[in-house]
Amino acid sequence: MRTGSEPVTARSPLRMRLWLTVWGLLWAAFGTVAFALVGRTGWAVACGVLWVVITVDLAMILRHLRQGPHYQPGRDIPPYRPPERRRP
Repeated sequence: MRTGSEPVTARSPLRMRLWLTVWGLLWAAFGTVAFALVGRTGWAVACGVLWVVITVDLAMILRHLRQGPHYQPGRDIPPYRPPERRRP
């Protein structure tokens, strides 16, 4: 819920989260395959679980990016107007 102390035009850094998630996805996939090949089943399962969590996070980030600037985190938060560009 909005309290009035946050900036009206605040945005989540979704593009940065997207690339960090892709980086984590690559490392989790690499870890899963590498630990499976050397016979470390426990570590391979841990990396596999992390891979699934990262994939779900990636899907959420992509969904929010597709929603564009009008993404609202819940029904109880009213929509806002994007800032208008000032002409010099």
